Amino acid sequence: MEALKIDISKVYGFVPKTDVYTLSEKATESAKALENKTGKGNDFLGWVNLPSSISDADLKDIQQTANKIKKQVDAVVVIGIGGSYLGTRAVHEALAPTFLHLKADRKNPVILYAGHNIGEDYLNELTEILNDLKYAIVVISKSGTTTEPAIAFRILKNHLEKKVGKKASKELIIAITDAKKGALRTMAVQEGYKTYVIPDDIGGRYSVLTPVGLVPLAIAGTDIRALVKGAIDMEKITASSTPFGENPACLYAATRTMLYRMGKKTEILANFENKLHYLAEWWKQLYGESEGKEGKGIFPASVDFSADLHSMGQYIQEGERLLFETVISVGKTATKMVIPTDKADLDGLNYIAGKRVDAVNKMAELGTMLAHVDGSVPNIRIELPMLNEYYLGQLMYFFEKACGISGYLLGVNPFDQPGVEAYKKNMFALLEKPGYEADTKKIKERLA
Repeated sequence: MEALKIDISKVYGFVPKTDVYTLSEKATESAKALENKTGKGNDFLGWVNLPSSISDADLKDIQQTANKIKKQVDAVVVIGIGGSYLGTRAVHEALAPTFLHLKADRKNPVILYAGHNIGEDYLNELTEILNDLKYAIVVISKSGTTTEPAIAFRILKNHLEKKVGKKASKELIIAITDAKKGALRTMAVQEGYKTYVIPDDIGGRYSVLTPVGLVPLAIAGTDIRALVKGAIDMEKITASSTPFGENPACLYAATRTMLYRMGKKTEILANFENKLHYLAEWWKQLYGESEGKEGKGIFPASVDFSADLHSMGQYIQEGERLLFETVISVGKTATKMVIPTDKADLDGLNYIAGKRVDAVNKMAELGTMLAHVDGSVPNIRIELPMLNEYYLGQLMYFFEKACGISGYLLGVNPFDQPGVEAYKKNMFALLEKPGYEADTKKIKERLA
């Protein structure tokens, strides 16, 4: 099998190759620190060797659970926020038919999402749809008390129990949570839900290859064995023993670090395949939450081309020169469509008649890259041979490994997220949550 490729040659006009390679030793040392668990945040490095540690028995159990659920339902609601749902959504939307929800002959359940917002209208509209569907719930939370998913689970648990009865509902709820403690673990034991464990040493944004991602993806019909196999192969390719110039994770981390040092503060992840939209959302959380601390970090943004070339493309081409671009390019499409000839040619497209739509897309990609480089936007290109489980497994592990290396090169702990707690403290105080009385008093005085 092929591996993803990284091309940094379109960066050399801005940062010489020799400058990138000056970080080779530090990048390799950072990769080694991840593997040996000697760097910052070393209590959250369970993901580093996760792919190769997943057993056949683990995958078999998950697949059996998925097969059992699939036979009973039309839809599955995945309840989670951040890393508890973005990895699932990234993989599922990259692989599932775009219009799956409209297909009458679909073989797998529709995947719906809740707990990633606090939208009253959203939850109302979701429960209205679920009135007419047979559905199951996969609830994902280490603690069980994270506000957004906890609200959604309380509402949907109540809805499901009223719909099918309390006894039947227990067979349609899967809880993915802490091994021993927390509100969701307690509830799962008391109610008798099927459970899976979120490992203590793996944070949410690095959890897609744990049951957090594998369980809902298996229910959705994803080949989880191929996904894991891709990650296993990338675990080997990105090992610290791989020479710097052949290690895509080290190359990517070193390149973006040098661009940051020269003032490129924003990285735009671009794709020319609409199916990768949520892959970019997952990537934004991975890099934003891992690097954005201590007044440091590259701001991660994303665009979907060619649509955003007609909007954000203007800024990328001619706005402030503070950004660089990483493009995910997909070699082969899964299907084929040819542009027909039209006798009247009123739209002037006969010059590309007979060409595949993807051939036009590839020229849009190449033309954009050349234009942006000419416009002083350094360009990193990551190529996947095609979109399937195996290559998505490679891509996601590659980004995870490179993120850890980048964080160490930046000098931060890439595995904590202290800033996330700031809004929660204020929200709990405003809601007058027990235990926050002093904060409630302070914030009311501030608002007054």
